[in-house]
Formats: sequence, structure tokens, C-alpha cells
Amino acid sequence: MEGLEAGFWALGLRVAGVDEAGRGAWAGPIVVGAVILPPGRYPFKDSKLLTPKAREALAEEVRRVALAHALGLAEVEEVDRLGVYRATLLAAKRALSALALPPEALVTDYLPLSTPLPLLAPPRADRESPSVAAASILAKVHRDRLMAELDRLYPGYGFAQHKGYGTPEHQEALLALGPSPVHRRRFTPVRASLRFPQDP
Repeated sequence: MEGLEAGFWALGLRVAGVDEAGRGAWAGPIVVGAVILPPGRYPFKDSKLLTPKAREALAEEVRRVALAHALGLAEVEEVDRLGVYRATLLAAKRALSALALPPEALVTDYLPLSTPLPLLAPPRADRESPSVAAASILAKVHRDRLMAELDRLYPGYGFAQHKGYGTPEHQEALLALGPSPVHRRRFTPVRASLRFPQDP
């Protein structure tokens, strides 16, 4: 056994890894994954270090080997109402509540959840914990699929390419088209596009 959760595994505890996707995006939901793996060694890596094809393949592997896995979402309206941090906590709570097995310890990527369970929440945990890496893979794959669907619903913004994150192309589309219903109004570039729409 190796990884941040190895100590919990050695105590016989069921460990859930938790990680999010979309926290810093200008559009779309925040998606949090929660994964309980049996003790062992795994090839899972931080989803940001993987190609889309590798993420898809590893997501299938995560679902195959996990004792339990679940996703929790915070929708755009909740992100605007609660703020990114509290919306992320809400999505994490939803993911953990949806697990088919209750966890007995948690490892998160720098997300200090309020919980009575033993918790490790160091930065960059997605590179040190296979459970957190697995959660990041499921969250990222699911969110990318959602953004591809939003690209079909709201064409012109490039959601399928940039996944709602702040790129020059995304900013140009915002200024040209104004924000879509799935843009986060709290975010400065989105607010700016509301105040200063491009002249026709």
C-alpha cells in the first residue's frame, strides 16, 4: 500500500478520496467526485496530468475497482449565491452522501471539510493519493461531458474546447455574445461582459 491513505488503510478504515473539477471556471457547475478504493496500489494520477483519452480509460478502471464512487454537483445558481468555496463544500457533501458505502476516513485535495471523520486535506493530494486522484478523474470526465453538452445548447462560446475556463477565446465570445445562462455572474470577466457589452 502507498499513498496518503495508507495509514488509514493499515487501521482497516474505509477511505473516501474527494476532489473537484471546475472550481475556477467561468461557466458550468462545480463537480466533486468521491471514491472509496480497496487497499492497494493504483496507476491513478491527477486528472490534470492526463490526456482526455487517458482520463476516459482510467475513469472506467476507477468505476471497475472502486468499492463505491459518486458525484456531487453545485449548479451555477448555487455558485453565484454561495460563492465558489461554499458551493464546493456543498457539492462535496452531496458526493459523500451519495456513496453506496459510508466512509470511515477522508482524504481531500486541500478541502477542509467539516466532518467527525479522520481527515487529511493537504495541498496537491491528487498527486499523493490514489483515492483523490481517482475522484479527480471521475469529476473531470463527468464535467467535460457536461460542458460538451452545454456547447451544443449554447453554441458560440467554445465550451467543448475550453470547458468554461478563462481563455482568450472564451473572453472574446463573452464580449461578443454576452453571458449565457450557465455563466457565473460572480466572476469578474462575466460581470464585465454584462456591464460593457460589445457594440453591434
